[in-house]
Amino acid sequence: MAEVAGEAVPASQRGSWTSFLKSIASFSGDLSSMTAPPFILSPTSLTEFPAYWCERPDLFAAIADTKAGEDRSLAVLKWFISTLKDQYTTRNEQMGSEKKPLNPVLGELFYGVWPDKSGRGSTSLLVEQVSHHPPITAYVIENKTKGLRLVGHNAQKTSFSSGSIIVKQIGHAVLTVSPASGPKEEYLITLPRLRIDGLWYGSPYIELTETSYIIGGGHISTIEYKGKGYFSGKSHSFKATVTAIPGQGQGKEHVVEGTWHQHSKFTKGASGDFHNAEAAAEEVKAMGAEKDGEMGEFETRKLWAAVAKGIREGDFETASKEKSRIENEQRQRRKDEAAAGTTWPLKHFTHVESDAIYERLGKFVKIVPPTEDTYVFQDNWPPVVAPA
Repeated sequence: MAEVAGEAVPASQRGSWTSFLKSIASFSGDLSSMTAPPFILSPTSLTEFPAYWCERPDLFAAIADTKAGEDRSLAVLKWFISTLKDQYTTRNEQMGSEKKPLNPVLGELFYGVWPDKSGRGSTSLLVEQVSHHPPITAYVIENKTKGLRLVGHNAQKTSFSSGSIIVKQIGHAVLTVSPASGPKEEYLITLPRLRIDGLWYGSPYIELTETSYIIGGGHISTIEYKGKGYFSGKSHSFKATVTAIPGQGQGKEHVVEGTWHQHSKFTKGASGDFHNAEAAAEEVKAMGAEKDGEMGEFETRKLWAAVAKGIREGDFETASKEKSRIENEQRQRRKDEAAAGTTWPLKHFTHVESDAIYERLGKFVKIVPPTEDTYVFQDNWPPVVAPA
């Protein structure tokens, strides 16, 4: 076994990778606080990850163009499945393996836009790191032309089990559809659990596990995730079942099966293809929110510029030095706040102890816990419409 350990790891990094594996195997706390070997670091902060929710902006916009109820519930499911490839396999395809994103600092910000094309409307993105211990990222994605808004927050609790890293995603998102005509609808979206495999070989990849839900529009989409050996016998397999909530929705049961990073089709209810994930993603256009479109010191790409440059160029010494500088500055800020009896003021979100939408819709699938906190967007950043 020792002969193949870390075979995908650069020769100069194999010692540190072996030490890292030993450390996570014996670590009892949250693994997100551990420092990974430089070669496995991503040049991108976790603050940019909410952009993956909308790298298919046409599918996001199309939700508002469907009939409320069954048709719209299927459109929401299709958009959601389309987000999974971008969120969970693109780094493996582009960088050769899953990379550990940079841990955001408290107050870190990211602003972006997908410009209007073919009348779909401009879609804006705002992300704020609202907590550092534990790390929590809040975001809002909005297409005002179509009356669509997605607001959510995400945190991770990680552990090590049977040679894999298990990531429990904490948080949820609420999609609000407010069409020009017809009723407003809200959809509660829960998050899948992740398993990171391939550690022994130094080539990590993500597999989704267990079940997530989309509840709204009088329907429930139950999405079961299985890896190789289940359903289709392929990695990244899923089975989604869409059913009407008794007394609220109408329509027959639909079942969609396939792989979320490639192709899926209806196997019950409707017929034919459901989604093809092979189409190229449309990356968000980063924006500066300061005067004249400049990026402020806490905006992601300015904050981590030197670290990202070092990682991309293989200059891990500089990347490590700059990363330590940023982290030390943050520790000092927290010490200064503690001494002054103050706390960091959030810029765009307010924390509340419970989410009424989560409680109302979550009860239909008996989500545990029955209540969850949330971060409310303060509507204090008007989206800037960028030219196409």
